[in-house]
Amino acid sequence: GGVVQGGSTITQQVAKNLFLTPERSFKRKAQEALLALWLERRFTKEEILAIYLNRVYLGAGTYGVDAAARRYFDKSARDLTLPEAAMIAGLLKAPSRYNPAADPAAARARSAEEIDNMVEAGFTDEATARAAKAAPLNLAGNRPAGGDARYATDWVVVRATDYIGVARQDLIIVTTLDPNLQRAAQEALANGLAGEGAERNAGEGAVVSMAPDGAILAMVGGSGYATTQFNRAVQARRQPGSAFKLFVYLAALEAGMRPGDTVEDRPISIEGWSPRNFDGEFDGPMTLAQAFAGSTNTVAAETAWRIGMGRVIEAAHRLGIDEEMQVLPSLALGTTEVSPLELTAAYAVIANQGVEAWPYVIVEIRTRAGEVLYRREMPPIRRLVEPAVQADLSGMLEGTIEDGTGRAAMIAWPAAGKTGTSQDYRDAWFVGFTRQIVTGVWIGNDNGAAMNRVTGGGLSARIWADYMATAQQRLPQLTLVDTTVPRRHLRQRRHR
Repeated sequence: GGVVQGGSTITQQVAKNLFLTPERSFKRKAQEALLALWLERRFTKEEILAIYLNRVYLGAGTYGVDAAARRYFDKSARDLTLPEAAMIAGLLKAPSRYNPAADPAAARARSAEEIDNMVEAGFTDEATARAAKAAPLNLAGNRPAGGDARYATDWVVVRATDYIGVARQDLIIVTTLDPNLQRAAQEALANGLAGEGAERNAGEGAVVSMAPDGAILAMVGGSGYATTQFNRAVQARRQPGSAFKLFVYLAALEAGMRPGDTVEDRPISIEGWSPRNFDGEFDGPMTLAQAFAGSTNTVAAETAWRIGMGRVIEAAHRLGIDEEMQVLPSLALGTTEVSPLELTAAYAVIANQGVEAWPYVIVEIRTRAGEVLYRREMPPIRRLVEPAVQADLSGMLEGTIEDGTGRAAMIAWPAAGKTGTSQDYRDAWFVGFTRQIVTGVWIGNDNGAAMNRVTGGGLSARIWADYMATAQQRLPQLTLVDTTVPRRHLRQRRHR
């Protein structure tokens, strides 16, 4: 047995909130039960309850009892009085309805119920209960909630556990997260989903933003942490569509092709498979850079097959894509599955001048007494892409925004990126970068339902631009590549 909340035990609540999407099905129930068993084997009931209480939504943009205590009473949960603690406990039933900042009378009535429950359970006596109900409540003034960093902090906890094991004491964790960028990312995604997203059946999304070296600046894992704690930024595996072409063209450049080489957009058949372009048209001869900027499917598929799918797969793995990939012609168009974090980190390698850029969020972990339990050490510099190839690929990515499918992502700073739209409009991506910041945006539905013509060059690119325009404020305009690196695009050859 276990403590019951709603129709589930606390353990089941933790399982579904941390690991599962909101869908309702027999499969989902089975997964929930298995995860609950795993949690109960790994953690004590007290630890599971602590996990729940540190993550549960308690109204006014707060998650966890300590955040709620600071929001409503401007103090730590450790310092709450009995009536204050009862009021926060009452929020578990319906945080919006009993929010003391919005409806103090309803919150007081609910708090009184909780105090009566404590008397009935033997946790306090009648005299103490009467005094608690009559005590004045000094609510903190209304303050705007900060950016919802709970998706990000959940990932911080996961990473911290990887480094030092399950914590059994209070810790201070120093991270790379930027509160202002976290707020900007949340607002950009929320605005996009509430407007165009609502009109076009786009229910969910994720944003990952990092420095070129992989330091996570902001992470939003969904439309609302109160609804589901499933972190799509890290846990979702989705088809990237044409955003996968980064690896096709990286492999092509490394095989000796150049951005200015002439290729041909024409009907082709590869082992019985005939790719089509988004507009259904064929535009004939064009440069490799033009094919990339316009996201021409036929050229990408033929180029990948000609140079060898093994080269494409190797390039993807080298830049951090862990998924096992089969040698299929359609792979060039992004039929494998990736997470937003994984794909954004791959683009970060190009933004980082071709140098390895694995994502990280924790700088240091120490106890309250000051003992350092973990400190990130600078990894050795390892080049993954040669400078000339990186310069060419950056230029092609820049062309996608300047004169290709990513024009909606144009901002006042030099920027580069790539759109991606999976089959039947199930996924829409934009991943791009300036010299200082790399950001990936994914839009879709958890159940894989088709959106209404939502593309990576549309809603996703606009969310990206909205966020990046804020993130880049007060940052200088820098060129995307080291200007001393030679560009090779003037050399032209014809490929057919």
